[in-house]
Order: sequence, then structure tokens, then C-alpha cells
Amino acid sequence: MLPRVFGQREWVPGGTYEQNGSGKMADITDTVLAGLRDNLHVSAVWYTGIIEHATKTSFAGIEPCHPDLVKGQAGSPYAITNYFDVAPELATDPDKRMQEFEALVARTHGAGLKVVMDYVPNHVFRQFQKPFSSVNFYTLYGQTLHLPFQTSYCESPALGTGNCPTDASPSKYDWYDTVKLNYDNKLTWNIMLDVLLFWAGKGVDGFRCDMVELVPADFFRWAFAQMRHKFPRTFFIAEVYDKNNYHRYADAGFDYLYDKSGFYDALRETCAGNRPAYWLTQEWQFLGDLQPHMLNFLENHDEQRLASDFFLGSGRKALAPLSVSLLFNTAPFMIYFGQEYGERGMLEEGYSGRDGRTSIFDYCSLSGERDEYLYERYKELTQLAATPLFAQGKTYDLMWLNHASDHFDPANQFAFMRGHDGKGALVVANFADREVDVRINISDDAFAYLGIPKDDRFFETIHIAANDAAIILTD
Repeated sequence: MLPRVFGQREWVPGGTYEQNGSGKMADITDTVLAGLRDNLHVSAVWYTGIIEHATKTSFAGIEPCHPDLVKGQAGSPYAITNYFDVAPELATDPDKRMQEFEALVARTHGAGLKVVMDYVPNHVFRQFQKPFSSVNFYTLYGQTLHLPFQTSYCESPALGTGNCPTDASPSKYDWYDTVKLNYDNKLTWNIMLDVLLFWAGKGVDGFRCDMVELVPADFFRWAFAQMRHKFPRTFFIAEVYDKNNYHRYADAGFDYLYDKSGFYDALRETCAGNRPAYWLTQEWQFLGDLQPHMLNFLENHDEQRLASDFFLGSGRKALAPLSVSLLFNTAPFMIYFGQEYGERGMLEEGYSGRDGRTSIFDYCSLSGERDEYLYERYKELTQLAATPLFAQGKTYDLMWLNHASDHFDPANQFAFMRGHDGKGALVVANFADREVDVRINISDDAFAYLGIPKDDRFFETIHIAANDAAIILTD
């Protein structure tokens, strides 16, 4: 969740902190956390935007950043200004922001949940100072920074931008509000290790590591070894996009890796009708033994909302991909706040515009739309996912046995089985916009591999609603 956006408030597009306010860490109460645990079977909460970052707002002891550099009024949570402090806008009393964060950690742990926060190792806000010096950045000597708009901000020599460190003229699509850290200098390694140690010392259990492919894998291997010596249960999630880099960062010590260019992209393309459902088989096969180490998801702060006009148009149409992403393997699954109610992300929040996403740059809140039917389905499916059958069981892909016929359409349906400790399940997802009746072919070796008895219901005609899934459990 993005605490800045959490809760419901009156706001105007592009409004200031004084106009729109901000969600607070205190809003994430014991009741909220208990609901996540008991209703959605959540085991960890990733709090986005906790660390102090660029903003146009002035707080006591914290001067506002140059307005031309800040994206939106609130600023990007990934344009860090102080790695060792909390964003003051998230505190009821900004002077006590660290104490309020520590209280949030205690509440989360008290609910039996782990705390995950962002770790941004590749770049910092362009006006960032301590504890870095010029040797920690890429300095473009003899070049002056040229931003993609008129500005009074002057930087000469220019510092390399977060995603294009050799270009002194970033475009409006680049991360012009940030500068890239230089890992050729080992001082950078030590400082960034100190960041991890600091927050782990505050009780943070895990770190979602931003844009790891722009940081040397050797740094993570070294830093994680130091971390696990002092905090052995700390876990690390890699935001990695190129599938060909999965093994490199798994070998560097990451516990989980975003499966963005694998299952997420495949499911999105299947939903859009651009790829057949049977394409999903080659995606999981590509992962091999990495499957349990992936992080499955259908939404996050970078991606468009499922229910947006840019994706599915309705949260209910996501039940087929949800059933596959959540139930196919033992990998963890991530829910982005509001997803379970069908949040559409279609508001005009300000800087981000109407793009089908929930803005990370503006002072705003979610639409407040609540699809209670959808929420109940999320509760049912996450409860299933938390059982040993799905959390620990084996998977058997049935697509090789089920070719196109009057009873099955592999372009629109995806079938698999799960088995554990003598219990089994058949899951058939229907990506078609129409209800279907299907019959599934299952070989004897599927039951033998899963260690479950044959169940006649698996062979009967199964009715599946449009954009939904049928799940049959053995007795």
C-alpha cells in the first residue's frame, strides 16, 4: 500500500498538501491490519513511500525541494532525499515521524504480519546531499544539465540522471528528478549497506529493492551477506524485468523476483486476446526451478489497474488471471491496495493524469468504489491460496492433454491441477467473455504425480462463467 494515498479525503487534482492532506501511518490501525490478515490472508505488508523523498511541501526543519525538479506536488517516493528518515507528510506530528513509523512497525508485527519497505539503491533525488559526495555520482564534466522544460534550476557540471547517467539532457520521460549512484566507488557500497542495516534495526523484515538491474549484482551479494550475518531472517525482493536476468539476481541472494516479463505480461496479453491461454505453459516452464522464488502479481504502483479502462474495465473480469496467478504455484502473490475492491485508477489526480494508475506523485486518495462481490471472491481465493494444498502442493499443467475440441478451447481456457498430502484440486480458468461448458482430459500419471485419488467430478462437464474460473476440490 501507499500510505500517502490510504484513507478517504476530499481533494482537488494537483492540490497541495495544505489543500488535500495526506494519508497517515496512524490511519493503518490494528483493525485495518487484522482485516488484511483475517480476510485476505495477508502475511506481509509492503509500505511504499516511507523514506523521506522529494516534495514541494515545507515542514519544520525540512525545506521544500526546487519545484521544477519535483514530479507533482507530493513528489516521487523513489526520489529519495534522506535515506535515514521518514517522509514527514505521513506523520500526524511530523516532529515525531520516526516514532510514528516505529509504532506502525509494532502494530504490524502485533497483527502477526511482516513489514516490507522500499530500498532504492540506484538513484537519489537530484538535490540530495548527505551522506553522499560527488564521487558517489556520475559527473558529466564540461556539460550543463538541460531539463526538458524552462527552469531556474542550474547544475554544472551535470550529474548523470537515474536511468541515463551519460546524458546531460534527459527527456520528460526520463527520471530527471534523480541522479544515479556510482557503484564503481566502494564508498557507495558502504553507505547503501548502512541504509539496510538502519531500517532492519527499526524492525523492517524485508526490502523490495527498486530497479536492481541498474545496480551490480555483486553489490547485492556482498550487502546481503553482511545483512544476514546480523539480521538472518531478512528477505529481499528484486524488481527485475528482463527474464534473462532472473538467475543472475537469484544467485546474488534475492529471495523473490518480480515475474513482470513472465506471468504478468503473459496473463495481460491473454486477457487482451493477443496471446492464447496455452502460452502460459511456456512462461512457467521458462522459470524452471525459479518458480517458487518469483513474486506473482496483477497490480502494483507501476502497472495499470485491472479495472481501469486501459486494461479490463472491470475488476470482475480479472477473476480468471487472478486464479492462475494466485493458485498455479507456491510463489507468493501480491495485492495492491484497492485491487480487491475493483479500484479503477481512472481519476485525474494531477501530475500523473488519467492513466489507469493510482498516482504516486500527487496528494490524493482512492476513488472509494467498493465492489463487495469482488471482495468476497478475493477472500475466498486468498483463503484457498493459504491452505497447504496451494501454498505447498505440487502443480500439474494439463494443457498438453487438452487440445482444441468442442469441449475445450486452449486459446481461452487454462487448466491445471494441484496436489498435497492426499488432497487435490482442479482449476480451470476461462479467459473468454462468454460462459462455457468444458470437459478436461486427465492422465493417470497426473494423479500419481500429485499423490491424489481419482475424482469423478474432475471428468464431468464443468460450467464456468465468463472471465472466471472453476475450482474443484477433492473430498
